[in-house]
Amino acid sequence: MPDTLRINGQRLWHSLMELAQIGATDKGGVKRLALTDLDRQGRDLVVQWGREAGMSITVDKIGNVFMRRPGRNASLAPIVTGSHVDTQPTGGKFDGNYGVLAGLEVVRTLNDHGIVTEAPIEVAFWTNEEGSRFVPVMMGSGVFCGAFSLDAAYAAKDVEGKSVREELERIGYLGEEEPGQHPIGAYFETHIEQGPVLEDADKVIGVVPAVMGLSWYDCTVSGMEAHAGPTPMGLRRDALQVATSIMQEVVAIAYRYPPYGRGTVGMVQVFPNSRNVIPGQVKFSIDLRNVNDALLNTMHEEMLAFVAKTRSETGLGIEVERVSYYPPCPFHPDCVNAVRAATDKLGYSVMDVVSGAGHDAIYAARVAPSGMIFVPCKDGISHNEIEDAKPEHLEAGCNVLLHAMLERARVVE
Repeated sequence: MPDTLRINGQRLWHSLMELAQIGATDKGGVKRLALTDLDRQGRDLVVQWGREAGMSITVDKIGNVFMRRPGRNASLAPIVTGSHVDTQPTGGKFDGNYGVLAGLEVVRTLNDHGIVTEAPIEVAFWTNEEGSRFVPVMMGSGVFCGAFSLDAAYAAKDVEGKSVREELERIGYLGEEEPGQHPIGAYFETHIEQGPVLEDADKVIGVVPAVMGLSWYDCTVSGMEAHAGPTPMGLRRDALQVATSIMQEVVAIAYRYPPYGRGTVGMVQVFPNSRNVIPGQVKFSIDLRNVNDALLNTMHEEMLAFVAKTRSETGLGIEVERVSYYPPCPFHPDCVNAVRAATDKLGYSVMDVVSGAGHDAIYAARVAPSGMIFVPCKDGISHNEIEDAKPEHLEAGCNVLLHAMLERARVVE
């Protein structure tokens, strides 16, 4: 392996900035929702760049795109990298886009130096990762790995009633290959961290050994509305006060299972929401996360036990419904070690960072050995138009990707 090989950081940055012009917002971000005309323009630009780099293009029936640089041995499954090019409504320039264009820069660098790999190398971008226009999130990679059916994905509609299948056909990305039939020898995804850990620790590269599992719930506490003045404290059936005790326990549970325990209440609806009426009903969300299934299940059981105890002690109606569950995703040791070895060889500062956000790599890991590379983002901010990252950090992450992929694809001497 040519140890001195490095990517062209300026070229990577210019590509990111050019793609960011498609759907550019006044605040400096990007709004390029899945399967819109802007998404088509973004896809077309990336495909054009792939063709200019000598890559062949394959599109599957859910619109996932695979751009291949051939290897010496065409029978080997390709070493794949990628992410997504759709964004949030208030998205930034780097979330997803960096992972796709870092892969393209790897290919351009190999072309510049005339390097031949044993296995093919591919750059993928997956359909509707963000889930902003259509649900479920990570749709393309989820269909690819069999997490949900193609028909179910096709039937998903946006707020205007337009379906995924109709929009794929309209923008010209309704491909012919069956999702999941495309071989993958190993998968790497490079991404901004979307959190503050790397920046806080002043590290350049995050080696990602796993993605946290999550368990989402809807909780409803039912009491009785009453006048806030005449009703004595001891005679109240105050749904909000009981709900807040559960909310505090959600946070306390997370603190009991460090360092990766997470507990969040992010949405609250109070009825009747009047300043001089004791709340009669409160609906709120619960989000529990941890890095292994045993700990996440323990947090789940403790939350339910606290709810049952509170229900018994207060006499109020309390209902909890689990509405979503994603198990923790450990990445393959071979891919994690390839990222670690590449980082060590290149001399970048490094630490392990477990991802608290979902990525297409979660679903890719179900069908192939997978791993992720994180680089810092300013103040840990993402899904926001002010999302930012330093060019030198993006370049470093792409260099790590280059060497990790070459370790798996093998350079032909």
